[in-house]
Order: sequence, then C-alpha cells, then structure tokens
Amino acid sequence: MKVYVPNDSTALSLGAEDVVSRLREIEPDLEIHRNGSRGLAWLEPLIEVESHNGRIAYGPVTAESLSKAMLQGKSHELLLGDIEQHPYLAKQQRLTFERIGKIDPENLADYQKMGGFDGLRRAIASPPQAIVDQVKASGLRGRGGAAFPTGRKWQTVLETSSDKKYIVCNADEGDSGTFADRLLMECDPFCLIEGMVIAAIAVGANQGYIYLRREYPLALERLQAAIDKSRKAGFLGKHILGSDYCFELEVRLGADAYICGEETSLLESLEGKRGLVRSKPPLPAIEGLFGRPTVVNNVLTLATIPFILARGAEEYANYGTGDSRGTITIQLAGNIVRGGLVELAFGTTLRELLVEFGNGSFSGRELKAVQVGGPLGAYLPASKWDLPLDYEAFTAAGAMLGHGGIVAFDDTVDMAQQAEFSMEFCALESCGKCTPCRIGSVRGAEVLARIRQGQQIEKGLELLEDICETMEKGSLCAMGGLTPFPVRSAINYFPEDFQPVEVK
Repeated sequence: MKVYVPNDSTALSLGAEDVVSRLREIEPDLEIHRNGSRGLAWLEPLIEVESHNGRIAYGPVTAESLSKAMLQGKSHELLLGDIEQHPYLAKQQRLTFERIGKIDPENLADYQKMGGFDGLRRAIASPPQAIVDQVKASGLRGRGGAAFPTGRKWQTVLETSSDKKYIVCNADEGDSGTFADRLLMECDPFCLIEGMVIAAIAVGANQGYIYLRREYPLALERLQAAIDKSRKAGFLGKHILGSDYCFELEVRLGADAYICGEETSLLESLEGKRGLVRSKPPLPAIEGLFGRPTVVNNVLTLATIPFILARGAEEYANYGTGDSRGTITIQLAGNIVRGGLVELAFGTTLRELLVEFGNGSFSGRELKAVQVGGPLGAYLPASKWDLPLDYEAFTAAGAMLGHGGIVAFDDTVDMAQQAEFSMEFCALESCGKCTPCRIGSVRGAEVLARIRQGQQIEKGLELLEDICETMEKGSLCAMGGLTPFPVRSAINYFPEDFQPVEVK
C-alpha cells in the first residue's frame, strides 16, 4: 500500500509531518512516498493513495481526520478523487510545472522517468547557436519581471569573447504573494539544474551560481542534494554525459535585501560587495559577474528551458498570444479562497483567475482590488479585470505582470494606506545609490501620510505626482522607477479613498 504525502514548505507548515506520523500509527507497514506539492495550497496537506485505478486524493487532511477508509481509497468527506481531474488542475496547461506533485523531488530516477535531462541530451548533440535559435524561436521571455527575450540575451553572451563566462540564476524571490520559484526548487530541483546546464552549453559558460533567498532553507537543502546527485550521475561537473562540456554549480545565499533581486545589485552581492545597483551600460551580458559575460535569468525562465529543448520550440510557442508565448505562472494569494499556483497559456483574463480559480474573497466580502506583479505593480479595480494576461496588454494599461504574483483585497482595504505602504516599502528597500529613489520615496510617504490625515489634499496630490514623475524618469533602476505604478493606480482608480472620511 502506497501513500503520497507532500513535503514542500506549504504542506509542512500545515501539518504534513503530523499526518505522516499518524499514518505510521494507523498502518506501520505503509509505504510512504514524499512527493512535492501540486501547488493547490488551499487543499494542503493533500495526500494521495495508490489504487488499481491510479492515485486517489484526499485533502486538506489533518492527523485527526485520517482514517483507514482513506488508506483503502474509500468514500470520505475529504475525498477528491483523481486530483488531476479537479477543475483547478484540469483547466491548467502545465509545462514548466508538469512534474511537481507527481515525483519525489530528491529522486533522480523519478525525474528522468518523466523526461528529465532529455533536453540536456539534445543540447549536447546540438551546436551552441542551434540551442540559442531554439530559445529564440520559442518566444520565451524572462519570467522575473522585465520580460526581456531570453534568446536575445543568450545570443549576446554567446557572441561576446571572454576567457570566462557565467550562468547566474536569480532565485531571490521577494515579491509579495509569490512562491513559484520556491515551489519549483522544493518540488522539482533537477529541472532548474538541467536548465542551467543547457544555458551553459549554449553560451560557453563553465561556472554557475544560484543566488537563493536566505529565507528558503528547504529549497537550499533540496538544491544541494540535487546538485550532488546530478554531479555523481554525470549531469554536472567535468565531461557532462561523456562530452567535452564542463559546468560547475554552486548555491549562494542572498543578502536579505529586496533590491538584490535587481540583476546588477545581485551581481554586486555575489561578488561579496554591498548590493548597489550598477549603471547600465555595460549590460551584464557583456560585463557581468567579475566583469565577464553573464547570463542572468530567474528560476522560472531557466526551468522552462528543458521543455523547449526536449519538446521543441514550436510546441512551446503554440501556447500564448501575440508576443507573449508559452505559459505564465500565476500565484494567487491575499484575500482569496483558493490560493495556489496556476500555470496557463498567456491570454487568460484576471477575472477568470479570480473567479474560476480563486473562487472569490476568503472573507466573503466583495473583492475591491488586486495587485499584480509584486509590490511595484499596479492596483487594478474590477473594471480592469477583463485584461488579458499578456505583457503588451498590461503595459498599455499602465500595469505589469512581473513575476506573476496576484494579491487580492476585499472592500475593506484602504487604498490610500496601500499607496503609502508602497512608498514606505521603496524607502526601506532602496539601495540608496540614486537620489530620486532614496529621497523621493521618503518624501512620497510623508506626503501620503498628510493626505491620509486630511491635510491639504489637493496640493498634496499635485506634489505627489511631481515626486512620482521624478522617480519614474530619474531612478537608476526599477526599484524607484516602478514605485509610482501602485501609487498612481491607487489614486486614479480609487480616488474616494484619498478624501476625508466624512465625505467618502
């Protein structure tokens, strides 16, 4: 008898270990497999029982709710049946996340049974330019927020001569409401490693670093184990799979700073310096880590590469719309009933996500606003929820998709307070190198505090717009340049929240 119990941070925080202990008490001879989560956070811990008809799921399970009926695959109030047929999963198009929840994240054989390292084998048999051409043809763009075409970045590194080149993975996931990077690293770490090795072969790099958020201890443990196993199996190190390619990979912990998610600040931190933003040019693709050509991509970008190399650029590009090809990974969080990971082809609307997947607000009240793209993303009202999820549509609406985090707020939220928080966040997390960001965010927070107190509201709003314009056009990086997005959207879409209480 086999039972699958997830062992990612979400499931563990909700009592997965207590469930395992109780399972052993009920049936000492039970064969327990620790798989990763499928990303349905609202159903964790979600256990699956092996039967003649496949896996039968139950959730959310607690140690107290466990019963022998579950272990026999029988009816129970927590019965979910075949979880892959659940509408939350069945409506998705999982490409990057096709393996999570199905395999043991520390089992290399499990990974290979589901096509793992097929992409690497094809990469080794291909010229570097052919690999880059595949990435270009796929239409893959950076999933970290800037949405820069991945193939174009790789082409620059490939064409830049140097005695040393690097692959750097930005795993410093710090946007509010985001957890896709963590989920991938905890539930399918070999996928990230494979993507980085393919990138190294494509551009001629022989050293890589995963810059990991310090607050992700379990991801660190999984990555270290996967790196060790990959090296022993010949997928890392010298003469990869008997070829002439060599690539070493290390994990480095982040500096507990949001600004180190910006690629040049990250490189400074990797070099052992304070995480200050660099002026560009030169671009990191030409002069990056230690002054050498460097590919800097985030976790989801690199983890998508194995699919593209194994299945072909055309199959990936068949998903999506316009210049937004493939799938986008959305993380539903905040005041939402069904929080979790959703991977869909570009083009789905915000409303579909909030209603069909999120199932409305957790509080039961009317949803008022959603913030898309992290703490620097715009707040969008219900009138904007029919926006299709693609880069161009969001840019045209003065918003951004960013890393795909969606945080929902019900009608009790004070949007003036949220605007003030945006400025305070920038003031706290700014590296301090440029004046518009360093000073503008502090002054912006002060102005918003006075507005919330009802002091000279009209003059305050005029001054705030001047501050936002200066930050947007004068900041050295996106930290200060994008902070006006949430502030302006709160003012434009929710003007009533910026008036004295008595006239609201």
